[in-house]
Amino acid sequence: MILPITIYSDDILRQRAKPLKGVDAGVEELVASMFQSMRNASGIGLAAPQVGHSLRLLVLDVSCIKNYEHEEPMAVINPYMLSVKGSCEMEEGCLSVPGVQGDVVRPSVIMLKYRNEHFEEKVGEFSGMVARVLQHEIDHLNGTLFVDRVPKRHRRKIQKELTALASGVVNASYPVALREVEPLSHPL
Repeated sequence: MILPITIYSDDILRQRAKPLKGVDAGVEELVASMFQSMRNASGIGLAAPQVGHSLRLLVLDVSCIKNYEHEEPMAVINPYMLSVKGSCEMEEGCLSVPGVQGDVVRPSVIMLKYRNEHFEEKVGEFSGMVARVLQHEIDHLNGTLFVDRVPKRHRRKIQKELTALASGVVNASYPVALREVEPLSHPL
């Protein structure tokens, strides 16, 4: 089932997600729906808060990117970064912030402890695009958006788009969930 993507101003995107205590049929269904929703929106990563669930769960699939064709899709539960190395700046975008891109500096290599879709504990080292997508999606689980990491001197360039999203003006080719925007009590 394709789920609508929550948009920039939704409060759930600013909350720390809750850990999962296990995997049941509901979580398995959510993982499958998240993969379907992410692919429908031409995304490469999606966190549970982006589809309205405050859970420490994310999915990613970078196999559509050149040089990453052999990367297996991943479901990641309760991720915890053990260490980071290096630094890399790259332009990012986000399904919850459609139409907005910005340069973000992130560690280039991460060591991650997590559970897979079977709730088996794993530890892995990730680099390149996989490390970047993992960090972007883990940020979602912590209530942080990539635009929070855009340097202030560049944030002015995207402020107009962020203001439009916050007021409910969204241009996306996939289903979105808009929170009710409070009408102004007085004209501007």
